Amino acid sequence: MRAPPISDYALLSDCHSALLVSRRGSVDWLCYPRFDSPSVFGRLLGAEAGHWVLRPVKGRSHRRYLERTLVLETLHHTPTGIAVQVEALALGRGKREHDLGEGAPGMVLRRVMCVEGQVEFETEFCPRPEYGLVHPLLREVEGGVLAQGGADRLRLSSPVHLRLGDCIASGRFTLRAGESVCFALEHRASWEQPPRAWSQRELHAWLQDTVEGWRSWSDMHQNYEGPWRELVHHSGRVLQALTFQPTGAIVAAPTTSLPESVGGERNWDYRYTWLRDTSLTLEALWVAACPDEAWRFFDFLTSAMTQLRRGEDLQIMFGIGGERDLSERVLPHLPGWRGSWPVRVGNGAWTQRQLDVYGEVLAAAHRLAPQLEGLDDAGRQFLCTLADTAADRWTEPDQGIWEMRGPPRHHLYSKLMCWVAMDRALALKDLLGADPERVGRWKRVRRDIRAAILEHGWNESVGAFTQSFDSGVLDASVLMLPICGFLPASDPRMRATMETIATDLTDDRGLVYRYRAEDGLVGEEGTFFLCTFWLAQAYALADEVERARETFTQAVAHVNDVGLLSEEVEPESGELLGNFPQAFSHIGLVNAAWAITQAEERRERRASSSRVSSPVGARAEAPGQGR
Repeated sequence: MRAPPISDYALLSDCHSALLVSRRGSVDWLCYPRFDSPSVFGRLLGAEAGHWVLRPVKGRSHRRYLERTLVLETLHHTPTGIAVQVEALALGRGKREHDLGEGAPGMVLRRVMCVEGQVEFETEFCPRPEYGLVHPLLREVEGGVLAQGGADRLRLSSPVHLRLGDCIASGRFTLRAGESVCFALEHRASWEQPPRAWSQRELHAWLQDTVEGWRSWSDMHQNYEGPWRELVHHSGRVLQALTFQPTGAIVAAPTTSLPESVGGERNWDYRYTWLRDTSLTLEALWVAACPDEAWRFFDFLTSAMTQLRRGEDLQIMFGIGGERDLSERVLPHLPGWRGSWPVRVGNGAWTQRQLDVYGEVLAAAHRLAPQLEGLDDAGRQFLCTLADTAADRWTEPDQGIWEMRGPPRHHLYSKLMCWVAMDRALALKDLLGADPERVGRWKRVRRDIRAAILEHGWNESVGAFTQSFDSGVLDASVLMLPICGFLPASDPRMRATMETIATDLTDDRGLVYRYRAEDGLVGEEGTFFLCTFWLAQAYALADEVERARETFTQAVAHVNDVGLLSEEVEPESGELLGNFPQAFSHIGLVNAAWAITQAEERRERRASSSRVSSPVGARAEAPGQGR
């Protein structure tokens, strides 16, 4: 069976784990009990890795998230009637203005209800724990089915009798108008007592509590009122859905090995937290969620980093519980999505040197400065050590923001973020208690980095800032120069860079590639949503609002039917590529929308000021004096 498009999937989350369910009602990805646990349903990466189907036997469907939630509702029209299907990962009981997901039971809820005529449904429960390696024993128990094998024990609460055979439980049933049934799936470790059977009344109550939990969180946290309000709010909920509630960590995506090139080897595990994402994530949370979520994320990162000795590499990424060893391995038994192999778990980039991380953490600290007033001596020393290490090491080559697996280079973005480290440390100098000698050095290094970027990062023949020093390769990460405040977006060199990127680093849809140069891997990747949003944001900072809006619109035209974005787009087909949904893409959407909002407000203030300063009754242009 050909794997469905990545855009066919919707996300459900309880802020501990996540599942992906297709348009045809198949749960093809679910990891228990955490985002980074082995999958129990993994058909996304190979038919043998398990699934759970619940759908009408015939008909057409339309789906959406219930308002202000990540609870999925699907309306089914069949030849004999109409039915509604509602699905969620259960949250903890009660309203959740804060700590969404606290007390979540690890329960998948799936309810179907006939609202007109009668509708025949089918279900197929095919769990395959440990990425498909385990074929569990299924046996009938009171109120459902128990699956046990390996380290996992799964209980399916089913009001419908299911036939058991070959490690699969399946059945058909018919509902008539007004009738409904609710299924639930829970996980326990093999040594724990299995979950009890739940009554239909209890499961309906869990589902309603989950709807109310999402809505109470949204009502408390989401105040953005600018352009694309619904998209921004929805992206804020997606970022919350990708948050591991016990620690506040945010995964880059809830999946592994969805490819950047169909059939290629660019398949990575994104179920971890990158320091690279820190400052951009905090900006997005500030706009689309609230400072409390931003603070929890920053607090997790600083706890994970703990002690840093001056001069040593800062690890660039961590597990969602703060784990450091993320060693990469291949799952040879899985073919990958549409033959995109190898399938990887773990991520070898955790051992790379990326000098940009110092600036990203200090930029995050600067964003949260009002909440750092009570920072203790150890915290202040840690942030000072970050700045000192960036000052010591900024002249060294590294792997860069895109984690290239070739030889290290002098990447412009890494130098820029070392400049950011100096700049933000200087802004925080009083809070950090930095002595005059240290402050003086930070100032000198900031000046030196600036001079080096302007001399070696700008390429006159290309007409743009480039990927690495004295290089001719275009790279969209240089769009961060104005976003970070290194240069105004109106600077002639930045305007030229934006024009060159818009002309030479985009596809026919106007979407932006990261770069188009050799990077040590076979095949080419698609265009990058984050980079496209960076271009929109840079246009907004340059007060080119119309171009910013146009670029933004070109990107968001690719959200799927339930408002989700992957990492990339296949240039020819327009199909979504890469791990899904991608936090970076939704972060870019939020930050670009906010930049456009601010640009429009600046334009309105200028227009208002002009109207106020003009004499009453005067015309904007005197007769006969056209532009």
